Amino acid sequence: MFQEIYDVIVVGAGHAGSEAAAAAANLGSKTLLVTMSLQNIAQMSCNPAMGGIAKGQIVREIDALGGYSGIISDKTAIQFKMLNKSKGPAMWSPRVQSDRMRFAEEWRLMLERTPNLDFYQEMVKGLIIEDGKIKGIKTSLGIEIKAKSVVLTNGTFLNGLIHIGEKQFGGGRAGEGAAYGITEDLVRAGFTSGRMKTGTPPRVDGRSLDYSKMEEQPGDVNPDKFSYSDETKPLAHQKSCFMTYTSLQVHDLLREGFDRSPMFNGRIKSLGPRYCPSIEDKINRFADKERHQLFVEPEGWNTVEVYVNGFSTSLPEEVQFKALRSVVGFENVKFFRPGYAIEYDYFPPTQLKHTLETKLVEGLYFAGQINGTTGYEEAASQGLMAGINAHLKVHEKEPLILRRDEAYIGVLIDDLITKGTEEPYRMFTSRAEYRTLLRQDNADFRLTPKSFEIGLASESRMRRMEKKLNESEAMVNFFKETSVTVAETNPILEEKGSALISQPDKMFKVFSRPQIDLEDILKFEKVAQYVQDNNLDKEVLEQAEIQVKYSGYIEKEKNNADKLTRLEDVKIPEAFDYDKIKSLSHEAREKFKKIRPVTLSQASRISGVSPSDISVLLIHMGR
Repeated sequence: MFQEIYDVIVVGAGHAGSEAAAAAANLGSKTLLVTMSLQNIAQMSCNPAMGGIAKGQIVREIDALGGYSGIISDKTAIQFKMLNKSKGPAMWSPRVQSDRMRFAEEWRLMLERTPNLDFYQEMVKGLIIEDGKIKGIKTSLGIEIKAKSVVLTNGTFLNGLIHIGEKQFGGGRAGEGAAYGITEDLVRAGFTSGRMKTGTPPRVDGRSLDYSKMEEQPGDVNPDKFSYSDETKPLAHQKSCFMTYTSLQVHDLLREGFDRSPMFNGRIKSLGPRYCPSIEDKINRFADKERHQLFVEPEGWNTVEVYVNGFSTSLPEEVQFKALRSVVGFENVKFFRPGYAIEYDYFPPTQLKHTLETKLVEGLYFAGQINGTTGYEEAASQGLMAGINAHLKVHEKEPLILRRDEAYIGVLIDDLITKGTEEPYRMFTSRAEYRTLLRQDNADFRLTPKSFEIGLASESRMRRMEKKLNESEAMVNFFKETSVTVAETNPILEEKGSALISQPDKMFKVFSRPQIDLEDILKFEKVAQYVQDNNLDKEVLEQAEIQVKYSGYIEKEKNNADKLTRLEDVKIPEAFDYDKIKSLSHEAREKFKKIRPVTLSQASRISGVSPSDISVLLIHMGR
């Protein structure tokens, strides 16, 4: 049935598996994508959205590298928001509300159009490992399929167990069975496994909600998009989300079921995501809070199904229903299905190399929740890198490894490999010490050349990036070289409450002032004419503005990145007194005192130590 030996077999077709299969096939590897259900490719198992704080930066990086998540998010978006716009550009994070059904459909159609990619629907129940090398997979029907490399992207399916109150049953997600056999094969091969849990809220009938009692959450007035390519366009019209709140009454109704909650009665022993807790966990941990936000998110353009973001739970279904009916706007709510928790196997990621290849079995790669992460974006980025590196290894080429100062994806993988994780890992901007360099607006500058070099990013992508880079640099030089008069400048400065100038000055200096924005600068006739003559778009103008206004911060961070690279093996004095450094986090101080790291690189790999702790340590060591 399968006579040929595949270059890459990808097991699982979630966000990680879809990106892995697309990357390997697009690079030229003969690739097979094996999944338990071809109808559920790239399912949004939890919330119908892509992006968000730090996650939006990851989606843009995936797009810059030639992955598909950004393009598909744009094509299936129902709302776009740029989060944190009131803060500096390092914090700006794009997010889209997605049409769940169209998202999965678009992914499948995109994969079916991908050359070199075959599909097969069946459960993979084992791995063929010989002399420390991967040789292929075994299916539940006993079929053996040979491969030079295998990428495991099993999500929550490995020995998955679903909990709703006192009820529990095997499953990878609602309505789908669990996968058995792979964990056991890996443990026999010497791998250490663990258990994690995640949860999801109830889905409800939007026709049964009273939106007039809720706060409307519209999209951006001038929406942007994820992909740098010309293949997609910003949304012409958008669909609103809504917000409501829990109350003390809701909390009391939920508490009535705590003794039947698998999370509190000890049936779930694994750790869930700290930064996306269940509603019962929020009530328990934040008992002083009188209410919690609930985001009411439509699941698509035409469906009435609604996702209740913030109400993740594994309480008995009747408790969920009773409590939700006490929420403002939900008085007559009808359930499509209750929320549930799911436990699943994962493999501590310290067992991997930076390529995401396992240390124990050559040619075997892990990506996504199998590595202990949570989130579509984190999974997709790992899948992309695993697919790329599996292809490169099979074809005996140098691997692609992204450093911490090059990409959020680099931060994510480095954190997993060097620190490991005992709870579901989620990306935040605070995890990246170089976040001023790793902005969402410049992911193409950082990563498209690397991807183009290995043959994944297209020629047109590369040329578009170069054009944007050249135009933005030329505009910054224009600001540096062009002088403005007192007469044309002071009225604008006065209007913005900024100190007036007494003699002509360079436009760069005027633009650098915090009170002056792009809109003000475009009031200068010379600037307006320059933009018109060069036919510059919004992306170039925004890039030029960031380069002018944040040039000092960007330069400083580049220098810090260079220093940290050089100081990778700096020795820490044996008797170093960590108690004298008040700006260290409490957790870092305790870990340093207990473990006594010998070098800075060793200190940075300790779980619970953040990049900012390392920066503080550097400063106090006189570096």
